[in-house]
Amino acid sequence: MRKKAIINIDYTNDFVAKDGALTCGEPGQNIEERICELTNSFIENNDFTVFAIDMHKEGDVFHPETKLFPPHNLQGTMGRELYGKLSELYKNNKDENYVFWIDKTRYSAFAGTDLELKLRERNIEEVHLVGVCTDICVLHTAVDAYNKGFHIVVHEDAVASFNQQGHTWALGHFKDCLNAEIRTGWRKKK
Repeated sequence: MRKKAIINIDYTNDFVAKDGALTCGEPGQNIEERICELTNSFIENNDFTVFAIDMHKEGDVFHPETKLFPPHNLQGTMGRELYGKLSELYKNNKDENYVFWIDKTRYSAFAGTDLELKLRERNIEEVHLVGVCTDICVLHTAVDAYNKGFHIVVHEDAVASFNQQGHTWALGHFKDCLNAEIRTGWRKKK
Protein backbone atom coordinates (compact mmCIF):
# COMPACT_ATOMS: atom_id res chain seq x y z
CA MET A 1 0.00 0.00 0.00
CA ARG A 2 1.36 3.40 -0.99
CA LYS A 3 1.84 6.15 1.58
CA LYS A 4 -0.41 9.04 0.62
CA ALA A 5 -0.93 12.76 1.14
CA ILE A 6 -3.72 15.18 0.33
CA ILE A 7 -2.92 18.55 -1.22
CA ASN A 8 -5.57 21.23 -0.73
CA ILE A 9 -5.00 23.79 -3.47
CA ASP A 10 -6.12 27.43 -3.17
CA TYR A 11 -9.48 26.89 -1.46
CA THR A 12 -9.58 30.51 -0.29
CA ASN A 13 -12.10 33.33 -0.03
CA ASP A 14 -10.75 35.07 -3.14
CA PHE A 15 -11.20 31.92 -5.24
CA VAL A 16 -14.46 30.62 -3.74
CA ALA A 17 -16.53 33.26 -1.88
CA LYS A 18 -19.33 35.04 -3.71
CA ASP A 19 -17.41 38.33 -3.49
CA GLY A 20 -13.94 36.83 -4.03
CA ALA A 21 -11.51 38.74 -6.23
CA LEU A 22 -11.13 35.81 -8.68
CA THR A 23 -13.98 33.55 -7.63
CA CYS A 24 -15.19 30.41 -9.30
CA GLY A 25 -18.41 31.02 -7.35
CA GLU A 26 -21.01 28.28 -6.97
CA PRO A 27 -18.91 25.47 -8.48
CA GLY A 28 -16.29 26.15 -5.80
CA GLN A 29 -18.82 26.58 -3.02
CA ASN A 30 -20.56 23.34 -3.96
CA ILE A 31 -17.44 21.25 -3.22
CA GLU A 32 -16.89 22.60 0.32
CA GLU A 33 -18.43 19.62 2.14
CA ARG A 34 -16.48 17.10 0.07
CA ILE A 35 -13.15 18.91 0.50
CA CYS A 36 -13.71 19.04 4.25
CA GLU A 37 -14.77 15.38 4.38
CA LEU A 38 -11.67 14.25 2.46
CA THR A 39 -9.31 16.51 4.41
CA ASN A 40 -10.74 15.35 7.71
CA SER A 41 -10.33 11.70 6.75
CA PHE A 42 -6.63 12.28 6.02
CA ILE A 43 -6.18 14.15 9.30
CA GLU A 44 -7.98 11.43 11.29
CA ASN A 45 -5.58 8.85 9.78
CA ASN A 46 -2.53 11.03 10.54
CA ASP A 47 -1.82 11.18 6.79
CA PHE A 48 0.21 14.10 5.50
CA THR A 49 -2.18 16.98 4.83
CA VAL A 50 -0.93 19.94 2.81
CA PHE A 51 -2.54 23.34 2.32
CA ALA A 52 -0.85 24.82 -0.77
CA ILE A 53 -2.09 28.40 -0.89
CA ASP A 54 -1.46 31.06 -3.53
CA MET A 55 0.20 34.22 -2.21
CA HIS A 56 0.75 37.51 -3.99
CA LYS A 57 2.12 40.86 -2.93
CA GLU A 58 0.18 44.00 -3.70
CA GLY A 59 1.61 45.94 -6.63
CA ASP A 60 4.01 43.19 -7.78
CA VAL A 61 4.46 44.23 -11.41
CA PHE A 62 6.98 41.45 -12.06
CA HIS A 63 4.70 38.51 -11.30
CA PRO A 64 3.43 36.96 -14.56
CA GLU A 65 -0.15 36.67 -13.27
CA THR A 66 -0.38 40.47 -12.87
CA LYS A 67 -1.13 40.75 -16.60
CA LEU A 68 -3.61 37.88 -16.59
CA PHE A 69 -5.81 38.28 -13.51
CA PRO A 70 -7.02 40.97 -11.10
CA PRO A 71 -5.16 41.17 -7.75
CA HIS A 72 -6.06 38.12 -5.64
CA ASN A 73 -4.84 36.18 -2.59
CA LEU A 74 -2.86 39.19 -1.44
CA GLN A 75 -0.63 38.60 1.56
CA GLY A 76 -2.35 39.56 4.83
CA THR A 77 -5.88 39.88 3.41
CA MET A 78 -9.15 38.06 4.18
CA GLY A 79 -9.21 36.98 0.54
CA ARG A 80 -6.25 34.70 1.16
CA GLU A 81 -7.81 32.95 4.14
CA LEU A 82 -9.25 29.46 3.70
CA TYR A 83 -12.90 29.43 2.72
CA GLY A 84 -15.71 28.29 5.00
CA LYS A 85 -15.46 25.14 7.10
CA LEU A 86 -12.00 24.28 5.75
CA SER A 87 -10.66 27.29 7.65
CA GLU A 88 -11.83 25.85 10.99
CA LEU A 89 -10.59 22.39 10.10
CA TYR A 90 -7.13 23.83 9.42
CA LYS A 91 -7.12 26.00 12.57
CA ASN A 92 -8.09 23.04 14.74
CA ASN A 93 -5.29 20.85 13.37
CA LYS A 94 -2.52 23.18 12.21
CA ASP A 95 -0.19 22.28 15.09
CA GLU A 96 -0.14 18.58 14.20
CA ASN A 97 3.17 17.48 12.66
CA TYR A 98 1.36 15.95 9.66
CA VAL A 99 -0.43 19.21 8.71
CA PHE A 100 1.66 21.52 6.55
CA TRP A 101 1.00 24.98 5.05
CA ILE A 102 2.81 26.09 1.88
CA ASP A 103 2.84 29.63 0.53
CA LYS A 104 3.06 29.23 -3.23
CA THR A 105 3.61 31.99 -5.76
CA ARG A 106 3.03 30.05 -8.98
CA TYR A 107 0.26 27.79 -10.23
CA SER A 108 1.96 24.55 -9.17
CA ALA A 109 2.31 23.70 -5.48
CA PHE A 110 5.75 22.31 -6.37
CA ALA A 111 7.15 25.44 -8.08
CA GLY A 112 9.54 27.26 -5.75
CA THR A 113 8.41 25.36 -2.63
CA ASP A 114 9.77 22.50 -0.55
CA LEU A 115 6.69 20.33 -1.17
CA GLU A 116 8.61 17.59 -2.97
CA LEU A 117 11.16 17.44 -0.15
CA LYS A 118 8.38 17.14 2.46
CA LEU A 119 6.71 14.34 0.49
CA ARG A 120 9.97 12.44 -0.08
CA GLU A 121 10.95 12.75 3.61
CA ARG A 122 7.75 10.93 4.48
CA ASN A 123 8.13 8.30 1.70
CA ILE A 124 4.86 9.45 0.14
CA GLU A 125 4.17 7.99 -3.29
CA GLU A 126 0.53 8.98 -3.86
CA VAL A 127 -0.90 12.51 -3.88
CA HIS A 128 -4.61 13.29 -3.68
CA LEU A 129 -5.54 16.65 -5.21
CA VAL A 130 -8.51 18.81 -4.21
CA GLY A 131 -9.31 22.50 -4.60
CA VAL A 132 -9.43 25.16 -7.29
CA CYS A 133 -9.07 25.84 -10.11
CA THR A 134 -9.16 22.45 -11.82
CA ASP A 135 -7.67 23.72 -15.07
CA ILE A 136 -5.06 26.05 -13.56
CA CYS A 137 -3.41 25.36 -10.19
CA VAL A 138 -4.72 21.82 -9.77
CA LEU A 139 -3.62 21.02 -13.32
CA HIS A 140 -0.12 22.47 -12.95
CA THR A 141 0.35 20.71 -9.61
CA ALA A 142 -0.75 17.43 -11.22
CA VAL A 143 1.65 17.83 -14.14
CA ASP A 144 4.56 18.45 -11.77
CA ALA A 145 3.53 15.51 -9.58
CA TYR A 146 3.45 13.29 -12.68
CA ASN A 147 6.89 14.47 -13.81
CA LYS A 148 8.25 13.75 -10.33
CA GLY A 149 6.91 10.20 -10.38
CA PHE A 150 4.03 10.47 -7.91
CA HIS A 151 0.83 8.49 -8.36
CA ILE A 152 -1.98 11.05 -8.72
CA VAL A 153 -5.56 10.85 -7.48
CA VAL A 154 -7.89 13.71 -8.41
CA HIS A 155 -11.19 13.87 -6.57
CA GLU A 156 -13.66 14.99 -9.23
CA ASP A 157 -16.23 16.01 -6.61
CA ALA A 158 -13.63 18.14 -4.77
CA VAL A 159 -12.23 20.26 -7.62
CA ALA A 160 -13.86 23.17 -9.43
CA SER A 161 -13.19 26.06 -11.79
CA PHE A 162 -14.77 29.26 -13.06
CA ASN A 163 -14.42 27.72 -16.54
CA GLN A 164 -16.61 24.60 -16.87
CA GLN A 165 -15.13 23.74 -20.25
CA GLY A 166 -11.59 23.97 -18.82
CA HIS A 167 -12.67 21.91 -15.79
CA THR A 168 -14.01 19.11 -18.01
CA TRP A 169 -10.94 19.20 -20.26
CA ALA A 170 -8.56 19.04 -17.27
CA LEU A 171 -10.33 15.98 -15.83
CA GLY A 172 -9.80 14.17 -19.12
CA HIS A 173 -6.18 15.32 -19.27
CA PHE A 174 -5.48 14.04 -15.76
CA LYS A 175 -6.72 10.57 -16.72
CA ASP A 176 -5.53 10.31 -20.33
CA CYS A 177 -2.15 12.07 -20.14
CA LEU A 178 -1.07 11.83 -16.49
CA ASN A 179 -2.49 8.36 -15.75
CA ALA A 180 -4.29 9.84 -12.75
CA GLU A 181 -7.11 8.10 -10.94
CA ILE A 182 -10.29 10.15 -11.04
CA ARG A 183 -12.44 9.48 -7.98
CA THR A 184 -15.89 10.54 -6.88
CA GLY A 185 -17.06 9.63 -3.42
CA TRP A 186 -13.94 7.49 -2.88
CA ARG A 187 -14.87 5.30 -5.82
CA LYS A 188 -12.50 4.95 -8.74
CA LYS A 189 -13.94 6.22 -12.02
CA LYS A 190 -12.96 4.40 -15.22
